[in-house]
Amino acid sequence: MSTEPTPGSLWPEGYDFVLLDEVDSTMAEASRRADLIDRPTWIMARHQTAARGRRGRTWAHPAGNLAATLIYKPEATAAEAARRSFLAANALFETLAIYIDRTKLALKWPNDVLLNGGKVAGILLESAGRGPFIDWLSVGIGVNLVSVPAAVTGAAFAPVSLLGEGGESVAPDVFLTTLASTYATQEAKLDALGFKRIREDWLRHAARLGEEITARTGTDEVTGIFSSIDDDGNLILVTATGRRAIPAADVFF
Repeated sequence: MSTEPTPGSLWPEGYDFVLLDEVDSTMAEASRRADLIDRPTWIMARHQTAARGRRGRTWAHPAGNLAATLIYKPEATAAEAARRSFLAANALFETLAIYIDRTKLALKWPNDVLLNGGKVAGILLESAGRGPFIDWLSVGIGVNLVSVPAAVTGAAFAPVSLLGEGGESVAPDVFLTTLASTYATQEAKLDALGFKRIREDWLRHAARLGEEITARTGTDEVTGIFSSIDDDGNLILVTATGRRAIPAADVFF
């Protein structure tokens, strides 16, 4: 295990780095370390045995792809912490754009990055806290750098890889160094300019903005024109019966 950034890398100041050969999941490891950290810490694993995505879904981790989680303690309410999924998406977009034509990338609400219409990366947030502010926040990020999971079939957005879609070959630790720096920049932007600027940046790269999409919640299916996201990060659809704000759903188009 390493607890230092890759030698010679442009690692962001104030952030720690942990590299693990194998772990059940970087998200689980982050929660175990939450009470021990005193600085924001990125945890990267070469192999995960029980990785997971949104709503408990399995996330496969072929060798050479990125699996990492940032665990830190922002002064934020649960709602403010949840909005950092858009911050993370912006950071992922800008990092991927270094290695492939940015016009091939798009951000899919609420927390996926698309490449040529397929899913190349996903984001998962978890937090804990009993008072008005959270105790900690973990931001899990998985990126298909070199290959796609063989076990994934029938997905609405088929998984793709950066390399498979014509992007540059990049090692996970190198990609993470760039991502960590970009994320730190986005966090500074949030502090200085507020969520409004993060929201504007996200919308600039949003998939199917202004077009008809379908949002499936646990109890409902809503089809409408993707108008925007609001100040809480809710999906805004203009439907035949009026404007709908949707806090959580799977999106299809």
